[in-house]
Amino acid sequence: MTEAIAATARWQSCAIVEIATRTPAIKSFFLRLSETFDYTAGQHVDVRLTAPNGYTAMRSYSIASAPSDSNVIELAIERLADGEVSPFFHDVARIGDMIELRGPLGGHFLWPGPTANPLLLIGAGSGVVPLMAMIRHRKASGEPVPVALLLSSRTWGDVLFRDELLELERSLPDLALALALTREPATRRDDFSRRIDSAMVAGVAARLPVPPGCAFVCGSNAFVDIATDAVLALGLKAMAIKTERYGA
Repeated sequence: MTEAIAATARWQSCAIVEIATRTPAIKSFFLRLSETFDYTAGQHVDVRLTAPNGYTAMRSYSIASAPSDSNVIELAIERLADGEVSPFFHDVARIGDMIELRGPLGGHFLWPGPTANPLLLIGAGSGVVPLMAMIRHRKASGEPVPVALLLSSRTWGDVLFRDELLELERSLPDLALALALTREPATRRDDFSRRIDSAMVAGVAARLPVPPGCAFVCGSNAFVDIATDAVLALGLKAMAIKTERYGA
């Protein structure tokens, strides 16, 4: 996000209309926009909280929902013990509360639009959120784009959007899903029981009908570095690899 893009986005007050528990550490908050905006899968919003004494805290969250005519967007927020914003959402926020946000923001990590080239998506933990928006958009739009998703999570119970992803894998013949569990054995034959590495990325990419034309990687700094090196080893050019990082 550039300062120029952020400066053009207007702050608005949005009502929480639904809260859904996704994993032990992640909840989805559905916000009704007071001013509807058009966005592309992969974009994010800034959320701002203001204390009674005037102190403000702001964080950026990717939009999980697919672009649509609805004025409700979904943010999947992971509870961070040392965070300023996420504990409020998990411990205090209730349906009906008003939240300030601005967006959409981000002009780099975006669904590429109509394309015949397969996409390789790689995420870790809550890093799957913008990738989920892309997969949901792929389903809603009906664009004939083969997609492979490699998602790393600690355990089966920590897989964000797990049930929806499993259903999408069954209903979309051109979606390949691979889960990498780092703290317990894999429960499915074609999943993995280790941290991601080059061999894993190459194997998942091979599930696409032809080599990917673009890759999207989202996760921690260390995760993104490993995944990006693995994608480069496939032969993709650096300009065809889009990355987003979170954390220190």
